[in-house]
Amino acid sequence: MPDLSTLPPDFLWGVATSAYQIEGAARADGRKPSIWDTFCTRPGAIDNGDTGEVACDHYHRWPQDVALMRGLGVGAYRFSVAWPRVRPDGVGRVNPAGLDFYDRLVDALLTAGIRPYVTLYHWDLPQALQDRGGWPRRETAEAFADYAAVVAARLGDRVADWCTVNEPLCIAWIGHLEGRMAPGERDLARAVPAAHHVLLGHGLATAAIRANATRPASIGPVLNLSPIEPASDRPADIAAARRMDGHVNRWWLDPLHGRGYPADMVATYGIEPPVRGDDLAVIAAPTDFLGVNYYFRQVVTDDPDGPAPYARQVPVPGAAHTAMGWEVHPAGLEHLLVEVSQEYAPTRLLVTESGSAWPDVVAADGSVTDTERTDHLERHLAACAAAVGRGAPVAGYFAWSLLDNFEWAYGYDKRFGLVHVDYATQQRTVKASGTRYAETIRAHQRRAATVDTVAVRG
Repeated sequence: MPDLSTLPPDFLWGVATSAYQIEGAARADGRKPSIWDTFCTRPGAIDNGDTGEVACDHYHRWPQDVALMRGLGVGAYRFSVAWPRVRPDGVGRVNPAGLDFYDRLVDALLTAGIRPYVTLYHWDLPQALQDRGGWPRRETAEAFADYAAVVAARLGDRVADWCTVNEPLCIAWIGHLEGRMAPGERDLARAVPAAHHVLLGHGLATAAIRANATRPASIGPVLNLSPIEPASDRPADIAAARRMDGHVNRWWLDPLHGRGYPADMVATYGIEPPVRGDDLAVIAAPTDFLGVNYYFRQVVTDDPDGPAPYARQVPVPGAAHTAMGWEVHPAGLEHLLVEVSQEYAPTRLLVTESGSAWPDVVAADGSVTDTERTDHLERHLAACAAAVGRGAPVAGYFAWSLLDNFEWAYGYDKRFGLVHVDYATQQRTVKASGTRYAETIRAHQRRAATVDTVAVRG
């Protein structure tokens, strides 16, 4: 096992999922379509024509999944609430059955000693709101705040920890500029307003949670960040790396920390975000933690003929890559956590997602010995410990993911889970990586208990 002795005694060990990727039951109990239900019907959008219609059937099998988490010994579970399950049309009527589902889940988690971390938006915008213009319209941010208020009012007597929006980059840039995710648009003139309104939605939802939750709330956004490096020492590549850093990192971090939008990126896009009144103050409202999702670094070259930000990621010669084609680079997580800590001074950092996909092999006895995922897990945990040793306030780690699941445009071929899912039978099997994670958690708990005992004796 890696040396994790620098992690604080109260370090939070968690796992993460998202609603559309695991719940299934797409038409059950009053749920209406999201933009992902619609995107999955687009020919060629999803590998193998897969959909989230059934996924892991977590909507019906959640007691089994809570038991799995308890068996792993995790202290926290980050899951998302499906907006179209709670408010099927995005606004207006609340669906009691949808809220009841999350009510039962939260109660079961608490009974199992697992802390619920509720993510309010993990990409499943109600299709009804998309039909009215989606995230490029300001009204969607306002509707999100109203939805956040409903969920906080229902769960906020027991839930203390809230993630507002997950990965705004994917929502705005990949969904509205690159077209590889729902709603599948390729229009910078809509992507920039979408980016602003997602951030505004975060700020408005933060206020809505604080106003409606009956217990003190710990709130933060979740960003997918990447360290950016130039592919060469050419001035054009160095400038491209600066633009890509602005596109991937600074465009989100700066406004969230009261700096407004980076002027160089506004110039690069040639489009002003549609800021009104006190929008920037709302976006920069104080939060309690920053969630960081990390999967890979980006080494980039200048690409003047490509789309904004006119920079392109290039392969790293000799590097190991996951089944997603992503470079395995644990040092990037340490670098990222330390750099964000030093530049923006968040009071608390949570690694809200970290994980890897590999072509798992199921043995004759049903076991999965996923050596690559286990190694990836250990090396990234070691990166967290190293970042703590350098002063970064890293307070927790959520492994992505608890279960193999619907991996967006990649369908079901790419498996990230600590638990294997046989999609034909829905049988769950803890992989070797899951067993190792449980052992790591137990080892840390023993070490923390020893520290406490010594402190009491002292």
